[in-house]
Amino acid sequence: MSRLGRTWASLSLLTLLALTTQACAQNGVAVNPRFERLPNFSQLIEHSAPAVVSITGVRTVSNASAAQNALPNLPPNSPFGQFFKHFFDQQNPQSQPQQSKERILGSGFIISPNGYIVTNRHVVVGDAQIKVRLLDRHEYPAKVIGMDKRTDLALLKIDAKNLPTLPLGNSSHLKVGQWVLAIGNPFGFDYSATQGIISALSRNLPNENYVPFIQTDAAVNPGNSGGPLLNLQGQVIGVNSQIYTSSGGFMGLSFAIPINIVKDVINQLRAHGKVSYGWLGVMVQDMDQNLAQSFGLSQPEGALVAQVEPHSPAAKAGLKAGDIILEFNGSKINRSADLPPLVGATPVGSSVPVVILRDGKRMTVEVTIAALTQPKSKSSNQPSTQQADQGGRLGMIVENLTAAQRQQLGIGNRGVLISGLDPNGVAAQNGLAPGDVILKFGHHVIDNTTQLAEAIKQAPTGQPIPVLIMRQQTPLYTTVTIPKGH
Repeated sequence: MSRLGRTWASLSLLTLLALTTQACAQNGVAVNPRFERLPNFSQLIEHSAPAVVSITGVRTVSNASAAQNALPNLPPNSPFGQFFKHFFDQQNPQSQPQQSKERILGSGFIISPNGYIVTNRHVVVGDAQIKVRLLDRHEYPAKVIGMDKRTDLALLKIDAKNLPTLPLGNSSHLKVGQWVLAIGNPFGFDYSATQGIISALSRNLPNENYVPFIQTDAAVNPGNSGGPLLNLQGQVIGVNSQIYTSSGGFMGLSFAIPINIVKDVINQLRAHGKVSYGWLGVMVQDMDQNLAQSFGLSQPEGALVAQVEPHSPAAKAGLKAGDIILEFNGSKINRSADLPPLVGATPVGSSVPVVILRDGKRMTVEVTIAALTQPKSKSSNQPSTQQADQGGRLGMIVENLTAAQRQQLGIGNRGVLISGLDPNGVAAQNGLAPGDVILKFGHHVIDNTTQLAEAIKQAPTGQPIPVLIMRQQTPLYTTVTIPKGH
């Protein structure tokens, strides 16, 4: 085809697409989003920026490790953990082991005309002198009203009136693919705006079970912490909090605290100066295909209960290890990560229905939620036991535990320790390891090696068998499949 012919064909195709799009619009037919115009953020930024603040100041720390411990648990290589080291000139902490000064740099946003401001806890935590700077360059000293470590949120107050504010949205209706805008103070470049989309919802990060993070690809860097994540209507849908990086800079993975959680935390901080969380008293884990099959499910769903704490609301309601929580207070539980935020947001003292699957039967129990307290520390001493060679069908050596060892692990009268494995045996091939304590095998509670040997002897072949173990003082369900002929 000649150049003229190709040009005419291209123009004809573009004309056809334009006419088709116009016709679809006139007839009420949905138009493919790729033919629509991209959003213009200029008016949104102009309207929202006056209610965004830059947070600066200094804090006193005893040493570098104290400053690090003051921060929330962050993903590996998060730049927030190394922020002051990388981006401010400091004296060597080792040269001044008693005290040193750290610069503070972060963002926030105004939620009331009389000066209440939301930011991240890790921005203002410690013995800090904090200043808040507005878009018009006015600066105010800020007072910390309250902080919450679990959500990494803080509420500040400045002495001012008639301030611009940002409206708070609703994070329960967010969808992956929505446009979002972040405004903040990255590296001290205040009032920087970046845009992107929601990449994922309900992300759980290490040691952050109570926050189902919003993941976005809007560029967020050190200094953006505490700033707003906005939708196209100018509503705050999240508080920018963390990034995941291996380079110390933005790599397309940023995480924001959903605004519905922020609203609950801020209301409690404003009223009481602290935050109370609901407590169920279970340790749960995700289901995989093998576990689902072993519990009689066609596909993985729900939160598998690996442990029920004694005297907890769950224990009083009759929940047991091996139960699968399918719904909590009317909300479906698809993954174990769905449960903690729902429990945490439940008012203390309220009774809620919990739908579970037990031994293949669906049932509902009523649970009265209690207040969450700090967990008790557990001993890390490894138990010593007397050997008993059992479970040869799986290729492992197991040992009975003494009463003192069981008390150390908090497992009552249960448990058998795996002390050795045949590397080519069934147990090793299915992921069991020396040091694991077997609490249940199939549906049999295991108190001693004799019971385990009998349970293994009766176990079927060729199908996954659920096994509850204690690994590094954490209860965990796994599966073992005994090959046919064993």
